[in-house]
Amino acid sequence: MRTTRIHIDQPLAQTAELPLPAQAAEHVARVLRMNAGDTLTVFNGDGYDYAATLISVGKRDVTVRIDSREEVANESPLKLTLAQGVARGEKMDLIVQKATELGVARIVPLFTERSEVKLDASRAEKRLLHWRAVAASACEQSGRVHVPEVTAAQSLQSWLENLPNDDAQRMALLPEGTLRARDVPFGVSGGLLVVGPEGGLGDRDVSALRDAGFKGLRLGPRILRTETAGLAALAALQALHGDF
Repeated sequence: MRTTRIHIDQPLAQTAELPLPAQAAEHVARVLRMNAGDTLTVFNGDGYDYAATLISVGKRDVTVRIDSREEVANESPLKLTLAQGVARGEKMDLIVQKATELGVARIVPLFTERSEVKLDASRAEKRLLHWRAVAASACEQSGRVHVPEVTAAQSLQSWLENLPNDDAQRMALLPEGTLRARDVPFGVSGGLLVVGPEGGLGDRDVSALRDAGFKGLRLGPRILRTETAGLAALAALQALHGDF
């Protein structure tokens, strides 16, 4: 029987009783139609699953009691950051969701030379909160207990200027790239993977990436859409160097 998992963004402790967030409470009460006494699992990203019991279930308020906790070790040994050119509409939601399921450690939405999506400060904040909720929901489904970091959307140049000086392998998906997934040498810091938006990476983007030490990664002879390319690369890298 499938276990219901709920992400709660707050500290959790055994024997504690606490209310579920509004959206989670509505899902438990109205969608799943769970009742007092039913059990579920909650997590907050600290590496543990917490077994819990529903204490009360109302139309808007649901309270749970934490019964026990169990450490979960299902994170990929390959630490990957997906730096994704912001895609239009639901494409970005799909990318965040599936990248989370594929074990990515961090997602960085990027504005690049050919980006078609424009966000003012208010919309950018709303999209960030939405993408983080998508990632948390994907963790609920996939069994991950560490929610990947989703950073605020930023320009490619700003992101490059603030990269740490570590041994992370720097890669960008480019049709003319010569590096193959099977030949990527990963160090302790894992890797950074840049994927362009619908129009691909522009010449200035590619020049900036090469100046920052990024190598062109090529998946194969076919051109993939932005919502396919990064996910295919993540799956290939996990199969060759991670835990697939």
